[in-house]
Amino acid sequence: MRNQSNSYLKSVLGDGVVQRARKEQRVELFSGSKRRREFLRRVVTYFLLSALGLIMSLPFLWMLSTALKPDALVFSIPPEWFPRPWVWHNFIDSLTLLGHPVHLYVFNTTLIAVLGVLGVTLSSSLVAFGFARLDFPGRSTLFLLVLSTMMLPRIVTIVPQFILFQRIGWLDTFAPLIVPYWFGAPFHIFLLRQFFLSIPKELDDAARVDGASSLQIYWRIILPLAKPALATVAIFAFTYHWNDLLEPLIFLSSQQNWTLALFLASFQGYMQQPRWNLLMAASTILTLPVLILFFFAQRLFIGGITVTGIKG
Repeated sequence: MRNQSNSYLKSVLGDGVVQRARKEQRVELFSGSKRRREFLRRVVTYFLLSALGLIMSLPFLWMLSTALKPDALVFSIPPEWFPRPWVWHNFIDSLTLLGHPVHLYVFNTTLIAVLGVLGVTLSSSLVAFGFARLDFPGRSTLFLLVLSTMMLPRIVTIVPQFILFQRIGWLDTFAPLIVPYWFGAPFHIFLLRQFFLSIPKELDDAARVDGASSLQIYWRIILPLAKPALATVAIFAFTYHWNDLLEPLIFLSSQQNWTLALFLASFQGYMQQPRWNLLMAASTILTLPVLILFFFAQRLFIGGITVTGIKG
């Protein structure tokens, strides 16, 4: 019957028309199966990303859950993710119970973070501009020397820095936490250099023809085009300064100069039995500025991370 129907179609429509119809049918079937495979691939991808995102956010969710618990439920077995009742006044108690001037700690931390971000962003971008856009003898060797400093553990340089700052009278001031970052940071220099290499050098040549100097090219051409990379460096630097505990712990001694990281560390020193729900509540509050910053700058951040590896 099938052969007879094919013969009939060929006799009525012609052999070429039948072949084109069959070809279109095969293409439609193939495209339909391709769409199904693409749909399944997206479903699997989104599922895996959602699962990994949930796993990565578990520490933050547990911190938030503990911040809302009464004292009796902090170490309950099995653990309760959704405590009843929710103790919202933990957030207020965490900032007022110990009698600390938290507003002063917020000001200190903000001052250190803002000045540190400005310093490391400007200085690192200027050094990266020299490595990426200027030709001078020993450029590659000097760049490798800068990168080699990243292999030094941070704790190794703390003692020499402490002795230096003690001799010049900077201890118990904000200067050790701010001034060194106005001389660049190796990781940020590397990150910005990689981004600057992706910018066409023809822009520099055109600007020099018009009489622009190297500093004018840096300020008027490179920096406006490098907003994603600069935002990435700023986010990294702000997160570092906002959360840093080691350097304030070593270089600051007066309580009036404390940062928020030292305030969180004081929960274990001022209480015989630390109230972990209050500690988690304070930690949640102090995490919000970093989350808000990343939320508003995430597009620039992702763009900077994506582009910085184009050229080496």
